[in-house]
Amino acid sequence: METKLLNIQGKEQGTVTLPEALFGKKPNPTFLHEVITAFLANQRSGTADVKTRGEVSGTGKKPWKQKGTGRARHGSMRTPIWRHGGVAFGPTPRSFRQDLPAAKRRLALAQALTAKLNSDSVVVLDNFDIKEAKTKAVAEVLKTLNAGKKPLIVSLADAKLERAGRNIAGVIQMVPSDLNAYVVLNCSKVIFTKDALEKMAA
Repeated sequence: METKLLNIQGKEQGTVTLPEALFGKKPNPTFLHEVITAFLANQRSGTADVKTRGEVSGTGKKPWKQKGTGRARHGSMRTPIWRHGGVAFGPTPRSFRQDLPAAKRRLALAQALTAKLNSDSVVVLDNFDIKEAKTKAVAEVLKTLNAGKKPLIVSLADAKLERAGRNIAGVIQMVPSDLNAYVVLNCSKVIFTKDALEKMAA
């Protein structure tokens, strides 16, 4: 399958062949949901923590005697029903990690890219060379390409492009090896440079 090859002015420079392994997989919503749920779970730090009745500060003395006062019986002021007491069933640090085979991650990425291609949200540029590392230059290219509010730029490491684009709200920049299904589906348009696409296909 082929798609148009554009320059940064949005003019057609020919066509480029899209690799079947990346853009020829029928999207499966159930499968993508599984992979993306695992990806988001793996982003969680799992550091939420509260103190139980055994960890809060306070005396261990019985507040008042068991019988004869007319008040409800209590054995500690550190129980959850007291002010400044511990928390019952609160979160403690734990790992939310879900392991996924590399083959599943690759398949999910291919399905996500195919879904973007089907919605006409994939652009391939011959290069993303800008004269100066200026935010305005990248913003003009994105406007020309009608990239939307959350464009994803996939290119080989380019310090000038990275510096120029990092100050634009919503823009995500990645090298091919870091690409995953979540960022692809969560962006408005995927913009590949030709050399980045060739590296992914290799």
